Amino acid sequence: MDLSFSERDETFRQEVVEFLATAWPEENRNGKTPFNRDTYLAWHRSLFEKGWAAPGWPQQYGGTGWTPTQRYIFEKECARADCFPILPFNISMVGPVIYTFGSDEQKQRFLPPTLAGDIWWCQGYSEPGAGSDLASLRTRAVRDGDDYIVNGSKTWTTLAQYADWIFCLVRTNPGADKQQEGISFLLIDMNTPGITVRPIITLGGDHEVNEVFFEDVRVPAANLVGRENEGWTYAKFLLTHERSNIAQVHASWRALDRLKKIAADPALYGDAPLLIDDRDFARAIAETEIDLTALEFTELRALAREESGKGPGPESSILKIRGTEIQQRLTQLFLQAAGPYAMPFQRELGHNESPAGPDFAVEAAARYFNMRKTTIYGGTNEIQRNIIAKMVMGL
Repeated sequence: MDLSFSERDETFRQEVVEFLATAWPEENRNGKTPFNRDTYLAWHRSLFEKGWAAPGWPQQYGGTGWTPTQRYIFEKECARADCFPILPFNISMVGPVIYTFGSDEQKQRFLPPTLAGDIWWCQGYSEPGAGSDLASLRTRAVRDGDDYIVNGSKTWTTLAQYADWIFCLVRTNPGADKQQEGISFLLIDMNTPGITVRPIITLGGDHEVNEVFFEDVRVPAANLVGRENEGWTYAKFLLTHERSNIAQVHASWRALDRLKKIAADPALYGDAPLLIDDRDFARAIAETEIDLTALEFTELRALAREESGKGPGPESSILKIRGTEIQQRLTQLFLQAAGPYAMPFQRELGHNESPAGPDFAVEAAARYFNMRKTTIYGGTNEIQRNIIAKMVMGL
């Protein structure tokens, strides 16, 4: 495989670097930029104004027209600059579903504000008792004239507290021979009467996920994407795109680089031996670097597949498994590097004193706890192994 970039790609890389120098200034490049709706949308809209908000979309809907290699370069430079990722619910999830399966009216209505960040979407998939076995979901949508009446609940709904709309899997045919055959894909305005959002506070102390309840929520039938009872097909399509993005190879490289600098910084350890000189820790760093290199080659092979005109395939499951395992391993190594200073610190729980220890240690425990989820969302890694066994190995 030729890993060298062409002169055209090197020119593009320089353009990305120069754009980020102004759009994502130096003060944001410390891995600690506060996450909130306004900050995220400001970043998204700067990308939109540049015409770079949707690298993977077709140009007719506002995509960049980049090659997969250019997308790879863009994502790598953004990771180096500690940028927020592109708004995934809009760009990597519901957008491709709408422009692939939606009606012309839906494309005209939803794609422009989705691209611009004027709509913030959230994902209504998982339910209590229907996570990995998503096809067993029970949220009902009953046709009533020109509307559907939706009742049920969703859980682990990421950033639903910010969302304007939710793309939702609902059961429209409870009597179907197979559970997958009775599911539909609905677009629902979060301001519709009957919707309640309740926070779930994570182990790290963050309000990132939520429960969403639907009580006699009236949704126009025009918001049905594709055909009734064929939503499982659209859901699988969306998940394939989501899994390809979960790997976050470039972000893991950035984290590994930061970890190596921390472990070799004498200012953090005083008279104690440097952590990087510890044989076991150094071996763990080396093993992670080797695994991450192998994962990056897998991602490059996936990009080569896209270059040939093929969409994401079962390799997205491989990327999801290894990418999330490496992410979790890195948080564990950060926790080890922080040592006793990694004790969870949450000012909002009543701690008024300043945290002790180096800055990176303050978030080490919260990050470790939060990243336990990565091997679960987007389809658990156990499910991904089943997909690989079936689609790749033919078992």
